[in-house]
Amino acid sequence: MKFSVRFTPDAKDDLVRLYTFLLEKDLKAAEEALDALSKGFDFLREFPFSCRKALPENPLLRELLVSFGNSGYVALFEIEDQATVTILAMRHQREDDYY
Repeated sequence: MKFSVRFTPDAKDDLVRLYTFLLEKDLKAAEEALDALSKGFDFLREFPFSCRKALPENPLLRELLVSFGNSGYVALFEIEDQATVTILAMRHQREDDYY
């Protein structure tokens, strides 16, 4: 069974922020980052329960790690039900925390 992946408005804003940051430096890197994230979201559609738990007290709140270059990205998400995963926030692994 595949899960549907949806984004909160804040998560969409995070994605735009991360893309814009790279776009200003290197178009090719920005496109490659989007490709890596897309593959990560494809993985999430299949295996959301394999991602690490964000909080021990909430087993449905998890983090997807997406490798990119020397670091990567982290997507905070919640498994809503048997068919839906919601991305709540995204950040680069070198950022302090979710905004």
